[in-house]
Amino acid sequence: MLVTGASGMLGAATATRLVADGWCVRTLQRRPSGVEGAQDERSSVTDERAVARAVAGADAVLHLAAKVDIVGPEAEYRAVNVGGTRTVLDAARGAGVRRVVVVSSPSVAHTGGSLVGAGAGRAEPSRARGPYARTKAAAELLALDADQPGFRVVAIRPHVVWGPGDTQLVGRIVDRARSGRLPVLGTGAPLIDTTYVDNAVDALVAALDAPDASYGQAYVVTNGEPRPVLELVAAICRASGVPVPSRRVPAALARFAGASLDAAWARLPLPGEPPLTRFVAEQLSTAHWFDQRRTREALGWAPRVTIDDGLARLAEHAALTGAGVDG
Repeated sequence: MLVTGASGMLGAATATRLVADGWCVRTLQRRPSGVEGAQDERSSVTDERAVARAVAGADAVLHLAAKVDIVGPEAEYRAVNVGGTRTVLDAARGAGVRRVVVVSSPSVAHTGGSLVGAGAGRAEPSRARGPYARTKAAAELLALDADQPGFRVVAIRPHVVWGPGDTQLVGRIVDRARSGRLPVLGTGAPLIDTTYVDNAVDALVAALDAPDASYGQAYVVTNGEPRPVLELVAAICRASGVPVPSRRVPAALARFAGASLDAAWARLPLPGEPPLTRFVAEQLSTAHWFDQRRTREALGWAPRVTIDDGLARLAEHAALTGAGVDG
């Protein structure tokens, strides 16, 4: 079994689970995975020779490696997200791999408006918001086009994955709340759905065992517990021991500011990431939750960790690690 991108939270958790389940696991990523019992191949998915070495002898591939930064040149996203996916698919096919699970994102079909009880929808590279979403959309289409008898490919779109140690959603919320830079955009009332990391891992593992009829398609994975965005953000803040945001910014103003900051970071050599992007402003001010019936039937999967249980685990982790206000 090859797992790419195992230095990220979801990739590491997935590789760890597969090792525990008795799989012989090889990982491929640029940094050490830290997954005990797995064999690390440290390289990029854009390196054809490294990918070929890593996939040799594998009978299945879980492809999670991606460029996920908020900002950056679109060519870099394309090289990793599209080019890397093509390299993994070509190497897997050449090595006789029979199943490939590609981790995609619901953002590939999000064009800026609300998604209310939506299905997976077709990836839209020309309409997706931002370089990450556009290149992930192109990569998903590339992957699903490769599906054929004897070489089955499925795309799983975990939605807003979080959990203890998360540096994406939780890490950004905590850092900005601690410094007073986390406003409420609009009313804070739109419903959003998220995925606790253990549930996302379960879904990816379930996809490996799904019937062939479930392959060649994309599935959104969530907890199936949509909550108002402010309620969820406040709960993460409380669990992490940081102040709950109270300052409000009109949603339209936030989107305009995000678009302006996108343009500034694209034109100028500014350090770090912008305090807001148009994509983030849209995500925090519009509803996005998904009908999970098709996913659960196709994968034979259901979430086992509720949002409230996940928040309790997050609070326990924060207490043990000293994260939060005093972290």
